[in-house]
Amino acid sequence: MLSRLLKEHQAKQNERKEQQERCRREAIAAATCLTEALVDHLNVGVAQAYVNQRKLDHEVKTLQVQASQFSKQTAQWISMVEGFNQALKEIGDVENWARSIEMDMRTIATALEYVQKGPLQSASS
Repeated sequence: MLSRLLKEHQAKQNERKEQQERCRREAIAAATCLTEALVDHLNVGVAQAYVNQRKLDHEVKTLQVQASQFSKQTAQWISMVEGFNQALKEIGDVENWARSIEMDMRTIATALEYVQKGPLQSASS
């Protein structure tokens, strides 16, 4: 009777140990699946962030190139406008010079007319 109780007790203990081992394995498997799922989920987010970062880097490089080109073009425009302004100033200078020459020529013409008419009028008087 005692030996039978002992055997039953040992059998129940073995059964509990096997049950605990199965539960432990299932828990480990479930924890592994959960961990893999979490890591996969995080990796998707990280991968998307990496892709977005690469896109942003590409856009930044493109923007830098375009900004540089725009800066060069703007410098060319400024140079052209300054040249145009200089040409306008020169035209104004030429115009003033022409007016000055014209005034001098009129003065000379008037003086010549005066000189030419002067002796004729005194002789006729």
